[in-house]
Amino acid sequence: MNQLDAIISIASDLTAGLSSEERYRRLLAAIRNVVPYDAAALLRLEDTSLVPIVAEGLSPDALGRRFALDEQPRLRLLCEATEPVIFPVDSELSDPYDGLLASDLGDFQRIHACLGCPLRVRGELLGVLTADAAQPHAFDHIDRSFLAAVGALAAAELRTTQLIEALERSADRQGRIARDLMRDVELRQGSDMIGTSAVMQRLRQDIELVARSDLTVLITGETGVGKELVARAVHNASMRHAEPMLYVNCAALPETLADSELFGHVKGSFTGASSDRMGKFEVANGGTLFLDEIGELPLSVQPKLLRAIQQGEIQRVGSDKAIKADVRILAATNRDLEREVQANRFRADLYHRLNVYPLSVPALRERAEDIPLLAGYFCDLMRRRLGLGPVRLEPEAVVALQRYPWPGNVRELENVLSRVTLNAASGVSRTDPVVIRGFHLGPDFAASRVTTETDLEAGVTKASASMTLHQATRDFQRTLIARTLQEHHGNWSATARHLGMHRSNLHHLAIRLGMKST
Repeated sequence: MNQLDAIISIASDLTAGLSSEERYRRLLAAIRNVVPYDAAALLRLEDTSLVPIVAEGLSPDALGRRFALDEQPRLRLLCEATEPVIFPVDSELSDPYDGLLASDLGDFQRIHACLGCPLRVRGELLGVLTADAAQPHAFDHIDRSFLAAVGALAAAELRTTQLIEALERSADRQGRIARDLMRDVELRQGSDMIGTSAVMQRLRQDIELVARSDLTVLITGETGVGKELVARAVHNASMRHAEPMLYVNCAALPETLADSELFGHVKGSFTGASSDRMGKFEVANGGTLFLDEIGELPLSVQPKLLRAIQQGEIQRVGSDKAIKADVRILAATNRDLEREVQANRFRADLYHRLNVYPLSVPALRERAEDIPLLAGYFCDLMRRRLGLGPVRLEPEAVVALQRYPWPGNVRELENVLSRVTLNAASGVSRTDPVVIRGFHLGPDFAASRVTTETDLEAGVTKASASMTLHQATRDFQRTLIARTLQEHHGNWSATARHLGMHRSNLHHLAIRLGMKST
């Protein structure tokens, strides 16, 4: 494919009935036919960071990272440029993808050829498009005008997908203030639902569907799966997104104060009620009320909550006056409420009012293919908290994480990676890379690591003394992929999940190893 054909292909895809992600992937595929890259990525600008939208040739955890411009000189230079940039081979600027190539296998391979395009529409920077190669002179003969044309088309696609966000910036002052407050809360608590597995895609589809309505939603799932993130996603995609979402932990409500906390009270209604006070329902009027751990709500309070949901009105403690409350209810629990109803610990009528649209959040062990993305996100979070250099996960460590059962789910994964990153960083200079290896994970992960270690020892034993390291590595890759593919009956997607790789990265690696044809 020549440059003109590549541009025509990209332009045609912009008007085709494809999802944004598929268009982005086809964009990178079209560029690959002209630009001999080992890795490429499309990144969106969010505040002062660049966030990968789609990537080819990078390790799975790369998509879970955020690249702060004040820490990445090459990306900052691209953002400041007005035309494509091809960096000199001898550039001393650090590359954000050092150690993140899918072919690294934990060796922290450094990039030698790098180019990028700023993506602008009418002067506004939307993101950047980057390509990298391990071969130093891979991009010496690339036409800059071709890169500029590709950048313009990529920017147009980004602009289309961000149109709603751009329109929201023109909202009235009250709406802007509400959104700013919500973004501040989300920044401190985290608001990203990370994962591309089938179960997460179905969950996102359900969230998008129910968010358009005002139906009551019951979110179920084990402890630590991220039920609050699901509630925030429903609220943020709803018509009430400009209004607040208030959080109530029902397990922390003393029975004597639960009425007052939810519905408010009037002065003198009980000892200590020195003034009138609004409850959560009144404060959340027009917005959303998230009732976490709803299964712990005292039975004495449940009839009043049922009335509030059914009739849309509440009464303050000590008052006979009914107050209208336009509130959407989202509830969450890790209990089996049907069993609680049978045991007379939860009202059946309230359960049915809450369970209008159930959302089940999968356990982490049910979406092991998302663990590399989550691991990358948490490693990057710890890097920023601790002020470290780049934090990388060795493939053996990623596989061990994927094979672990995770009884504490995502919360346990975050805790483990926080501890492991801190331990792995001990004795490492602040600017040097921190590489998390399998042994850093500790004894709980020993069983998860044994297969990988056995495979590695077998590969070393079989390697001929006359082999180069490159030849031995390629032979080991072929053997491991072939065996895993056989175990999964020729299913490449399942093989990629088992090996801790993105499906497209495994596809490109198999082509390079001669195991698949283009």
